[in-house]
Amino acid sequence: METRPRPDQAQLAFDELGTPLRDTTFVVFDLETTGTKPGPDGITEIGAVKVRAGQVLGEFATLVNPGTPIPPQIVELTGITQAMVYDAPRIERVLPAFLEFIAGTVLVAHNSGFDTSFMKAACEGHGYVWPRPTVVCTVKLARRVIPREEARSYRLSSLSMLLGARTRPTHRALDDARATTDVLHALLERVGNLGVHTVEELIDYLPDVTPAQRRKRNLAADLPSRPGVYLFRGPRDEVLYVGTARDLRRRVRTYFTGSESRGRIREMVALAERVDAIECAHSLEAEIRELRLIAAHRPAYNRRSKNPHHGWWISLTDEAFPRLSVVRLPRAGTLGPFRSQADARTAAETLADASGLRTCTQRISATAASGTPCVLAELGRCGAPCAGRQTVADYSPAVEAARGLIAGHDGRPLHLAAARLEEMAERRHYEQAARHRDELAGLVRAVGRAHRQAALASVAELIAAAPDGNGGWELSVIRYGRLASAGVARRGVPPMPVVESLVAAGETVLPGDGPLRGAPGEEVGILLRWLARPGTRLVRTTRPWAEPAAVAGWQSWLARVADARSLEHVAG
Repeated sequence: METRPRPDQAQLAFDELGTPLRDTTFVVFDLETTGTKPGPDGITEIGAVKVRAGQVLGEFATLVNPGTPIPPQIVELTGITQAMVYDAPRIERVLPAFLEFIAGTVLVAHNSGFDTSFMKAACEGHGYVWPRPTVVCTVKLARRVIPREEARSYRLSSLSMLLGARTRPTHRALDDARATTDVLHALLERVGNLGVHTVEELIDYLPDVTPAQRRKRNLAADLPSRPGVYLFRGPRDEVLYVGTARDLRRRVRTYFTGSESRGRIREMVALAERVDAIECAHSLEAEIRELRLIAAHRPAYNRRSKNPHHGWWISLTDEAFPRLSVVRLPRAGTLGPFRSQADARTAAETLADASGLRTCTQRISATAASGTPCVLAELGRCGAPCAGRQTVADYSPAVEAARGLIAGHDGRPLHLAAARLEEMAERRHYEQAARHRDELAGLVRAVGRAHRQAALASVAELIAAAPDGNGGWELSVIRYGRLASAGVARRGVPPMPVVESLVAAGETVLPGDGPLRGAPGEEVGILLRWLARPGTRLVRTTRPWAEPAAVAGWQSWLARVADARSLEHVAG
């Protein structure tokens, strides 16, 4: 007979996604100081209470010699006089013991910003490292839990009375820490009724998350704690949002807490009726699946590219005197892809200038040119084929230079452009040189990226393995720039049988047209970043995976033109 878990048992398993509050050790502390400005000195008393599951584990209390006079108004408020702290230890002697007391705990304070700022300043001033613990502020928590009509004030004295604290605050550190402990426990009871059961949920809790949204946490209840892709679906089963996660259940749950502050996403969560999940072998597969799902569903709440197949390309026109044109469809001999039309136009103008191609858009006859030269011809930056000053044969070296750069076997345009950069710098035309440098750097990056992507997309099949961090391997089968199959060989599992099964089950990929063989530029870029990760190894390829030899050399040009110091040596 099947035994169904009780609701409270299911909730306990659900809570294990974070750090349960019942298993968390808190240190509730309070300081008395000589004023309001934090510094290396100025603390007169420290009081702290260590608690877990409602039980007091220990207390820490000491007066501190502040090293400065205590103002009369502070003496009147706290009752701590100069005589009381005369023989007390200085803060540099107290810090080691206090830091040991709070190690591995969650700190709690009433108006925590004040107390932690003094402790940070003391640590910094005396050579200690502040451990940067998780901090809970009971003022903020009370404001989120207790409505204004119930609490006239959120001062510690008012809250301790309202919530029935056993200890009343007295402006002495240990008494105030004890009172804050009682207030904390009362507040935790209230947020527990709202479904906050872990430290992560407590920190993320915000007042503008409605109870209805919090109740939607059950949408994540059946999701696996595995890497993958998640899809929020709306009332008509439409896909609202697609994302990736290393732990699907943990990530999706964060959408129903205050940690999600983006207005558009909170709006999406309010509309969501269901969350679907697709488990993935590793993060690369999840990233690729996310990209493809966004392209397929075009979710309204995803901001990233919804058209990964659509980019901008630079192509030579088919005419007697070719020029560079920005086009949408790639074909053999095009350069790209570029994310925006503006980026493609800038790169085209820089390449045309570097190679000597014309930039006008008129069609020029090969034998009867009769146009009027433009200002670029007067400046010597165009041979004016429109006016018959250049023949097709005279113009062809510029075309071949541009074609050779796009193909990856001719770097002359870059050399000429870099020489012009040096000439501008020597003439002290620094602003013009800086603009030319930035444009040239952008072109070098675009060419290098295009060649790296085209080189990977030209390989019919490439199999790679990356360490998974636990003694195993993340495996990927890449075909013509697309991820065809993914899997994992866990520690102790022979990887090659897994590889063979992935190859056999992998997606069949038919190459398309253009430099990327039809693969989306974004997908090829993601694969290249994964292949470049430290420790990634090639298992085998159907042909050598290699970039044009000139690409490596152009990286030195990139460093030269992209670094502002290339001009500083002239200015100096």
